[in-house]
Amino acid sequence: MKKILLDTNAYVRLLRGDEDVLDVLGGADTVSMSVFVLGELYAGFKGGDRESKNRAQLDEFLKRPTVRILPATQETADIFGTIKNRLKTAGTPIPINDVWLAAHAIESGSHLVTYDTHFSKVSGMLLWRE
Repeated sequence: MKKILLDTNAYVRLLRGDEDVLDVLGGADTVSMSVFVLGELYAGFKGGDRESKNRAQLDEFLKRPTVRILPATQETADIFGTIKNRLKTAGTPIPINDVWLAAHAIESGSHLVTYDTHFSKVSGMLLWRE
């Protein structure tokens, strides 16, 4: 996999030394982080007692030359709308932040590295374990 996008749970597992996540990172040319994942991480940091340590660790990760942050764009919003509508029509909704993350994965052409199985409901996505 040349391009990957990390879900929040994959980043957390990376910090815990998950071999599968480390392996996929090692083989990636580009590692993307969605602004929506960053928001989830920052919210989690604020809820814990190690906010500055966690922020510093994330900042170091984001400084790596292969890591880039994906901003929300008009194209992201358009893809989001399509995904959300399809999931609603099919009666298979997923958490709203994950719809945004799916839009980023599709927009960037990245394999999503996640431990959430509900992403398989989103057509057109590249998933890490498929």
